[in-house]
Parts: sequence; structure tokens; C-alpha cells
Amino acid sequence: MRYICLMRMLSVILLAFIALSLTAKTNDEPMLHYIVRAPLIKSDKPPLIILMHGIGSNENDLFSFAGQLPGKFLVVSLRGPYTLGPDSYAWYQADFSKGEPIINKEQAEKSRNAIIHFIDQLKTKEQFDEKQVYLCGFSQGAIMSFSVGLTHPDKIKGIAVMSGRILDEVKPMITPTTQLKHLEVFISHGTKDKVIDVHYARKAAAYLNELGITGTYKEYDDVHTINKDMLADLVSWFGKR
Repeated sequence: MRYICLMRMLSVILLAFIALSLTAKTNDEPMLHYIVRAPLIKSDKPPLIILMHGIGSNENDLFSFAGQLPGKFLVVSLRGPYTLGPDSYAWYQADFSKGEPIINKEQAEKSRNAIIHFIDQLKTKEQFDEKQVYLCGFSQGAIMSFSVGLTHPDKIKGIAVMSGRILDEVKPMITPTTQLKHLEVFISHGTKDKVIDVHYARKAAAYLNELGITGTYKEYDDVHTINKDMLADLVSWFGKR
């Protein structure tokens, strides 16, 4: 009888342990998919650049110029968590049919948190200097760079945004000005951009000035794209970091 009671007790304990394990795995968000360019200049704690693509693209997009980024950096290119189609991903869904983009606010917030969580998770996979983390994005990836950098300057040293904007939904969450002053910013935008008008970039630069952030601002006579001059300026900016 004692043996049966003991076995029942052990069974209950085992089931409780399994339940706790399953709960822990469920609550731990999966790591965002990424690809890596290792530093060309070896060091124990290299600075890190995280690349983020625009809507409808994937992690291979910006990674195409990873080889041109300064060799001291570990370069990681992320894939957005929302699938739009084959090899087509996004950080959030957006509707452009009415002129002004209408975003899925819940998805945008989940992606902001996912990127923040990813940086912590990456520490267990890659060696990098936690005080030298830079975000670099194009279009929607640029928007996410603004969203993460302005709300978590404790984790981000600088942001390089190409053809992006600051979401109004993020502004109430922005960190107090005193904590933002160290944030390094590069903004670039095409004056003929019909997807995200250049006035968004100008408004972002003015808004950052109000926050006490003096960054590098560049405009180009081009559409919604990364042209050779924009890329050259981006690489030069990173080279000075």
C-alpha cells in the first residue's frame, strides 16, 4: 500500500514538473531568424550591427551589402516575424491604399518587443560588445530602428535609418531626454520617395533635435531605394563609430 501511494506521489510530482517545463517553453518567445557575417577583424567583443529589412522583403536583402560594412563589426541580419508570402516578411502589416499608411499597431508593438528580446537572446549565441549595438534598417526596418532605439537607448548605441519615419504610437514611450543624448543617429531619405514621403524624415530630424539629439541627416535625389551614394554615406558613418 505504501509503495502504491509513493508511486502516485512521484507521478504527481513528475506531471507537475512536466507542466512547469512546458509553461516555461511556451512563455519563452522563439528567437527571430537571422543570418550572420562574422567580424573580419577578430576581437573578443566586437561591436554589433543589426540589419532590418523593409516590408515584403527578407533577411537577405540588406545582408547583400554586409560585406561592405567595416570589418570590426559583427553583422546580423534579421527576418521580420510576420509572413506575407514566399520569402516575403514584415515587422507589421500596413495598408497604403488611403495614402497615409495605416499600420497594425499590435504587430508593430510585438515586433518592437521581439527585437529588444532578441538582443538579450543573442548574447547566448554570439560574442559582441553589449555597449556597442547599432540598428540599421530600410523602410519598415528603419521604422523599427527608431522604435527600439528611442525607447531603449540603454541597449542601443546608435541607429541608421534609411527611408523611414517615427511612429506616432511610439512617441509616448520614448525615453526621457537625458537618457537619449548618447544615441548616435544617421538618417537618409530620397526626395522623390512616393512610399514614405521625405517630409517624414524631415519631421523625424526636427523631432530628434527637440530631444537633444544631433545626428547626421542626408537627402538624395532618388525614390524609395538605397542608392550607391546612400550606401557610401552609411558605410562611412559606421566607419567613424
